[in-house]
Amino acid sequence: MSTQSTIKVAPRRAAPIVLLLETSLAVWLYFFLILESWPILLALLILGAGALLYTQRNHAIQSAIAGSFAQCKTLSLVWATVLVLAYPFLLQGNTYILHLLIISQLYAVLALALNFQLGSANIPNFATGASYGIGAYTSALLAIHWGVSFWWCLLASAGVATIFGFLLGIPCMRTKNSYLALVTIAFGIVLQQLINNASWTGGPNGLVGIPAPTLFGHSFSDPILIFGQSLPSQVNFFLLAFALIVVSVVVANLLHNSRVGLAWNALRTDELAASAQGINVTWYKMLAFAVDAFMAAFAGTIYAFYVTYISPDNFTFLVSVTIMTMVIVGGMDNVLGVILGAFLLTILPEKFRVFSDYRLLIYASVVILMLIVRPQGLIPKQLRHYKG
Repeated sequence: MSTQSTIKVAPRRAAPIVLLLETSLAVWLYFFLILESWPILLALLILGAGALLYTQRNHAIQSAIAGSFAQCKTLSLVWATVLVLAYPFLLQGNTYILHLLIISQLYAVLALALNFQLGSANIPNFATGASYGIGAYTSALLAIHWGVSFWWCLLASAGVATIFGFLLGIPCMRTKNSYLALVTIAFGIVLQQLINNASWTGGPNGLVGIPAPTLFGHSFSDPILIFGQSLPSQVNFFLLAFALIVVSVVVANLLHNSRVGLAWNALRTDELAASAQGINVTWYKMLAFAVDAFMAAFAGTIYAFYVTYISPDNFTFLVSVTIMTMVIVGGMDNVLGVILGAFLLTILPEKFRVFSDYRLLIYASVVILMLIVRPQGLIPKQLRHYKG
């Protein structure tokens, strides 16, 4: 079992460190979301980047933080949940920011799904957007034509996407590196064209009228009344997306610290050496494709029921490129880094809308600058350390 090298922090100091860091991050994100003044937003970005770089370059502080979170796992999870649940109240019904947070969380799940392949096993898969679309279309068709419940749609879409993941993995086993990437690109484009030209998928017009999920009689299209305060219906999906991201993080950590994660890392380092050590290379690569598709389908299902309308334009090749960029910018094989990259690259384009026609140019420049300054990602992968 792998462990990280950390400094032992006194218990009475560990809890305040955890609470202070999580609260600071939540406050930073809150002001970054609600403020519109660009000088202040730029100052916030510089402040965040400076704090991150200082922590990364100071091993003592980095180790103390890791040690504090290792000692206070339960406290950190509980406090993080409290902070997330407080956001809908703090935003005072701001549906635009709630929408941004929902999409950010769904992209974080997609980035975590791709991270199993790209980050852990070095498999360049450009078909995550296609798996996302398979999940969305499967659940939408089941709900519209057969009235299947959202919760059954989740399982069905994940199953269908996993089958497609295995099917995609079969030809990919005969290719490597750039050739493998080309196969996944072709798969994504072919799938989008099929959806675009098939009549039962709605063609280019897409599918409309996807019904809202219900839970214990409560429709997700209805507002939530808590402590006498009415919260917009989007909060239902905000909480659902948060639950999915929690499950994804737990699964990611379990896999990373398991033999499966070790096998994927061995493939990333040297596939031939891994095979010589008895690792079934084909099986673990296929497993990575299946896990990526399974998780992407969950995100696709929630997205379809949230927007109630989907079309082929929602699942283009550009979506897969965006997800891959989130993983690389955030930090490959680092769960926290991947989530940070997903949130940052989802929110930044919206903040750049003030620059109108130059928005995408500035966005691309920022991404390129990040890759030049931090080629290993905002939070690099952690080396494994072993006891004994």
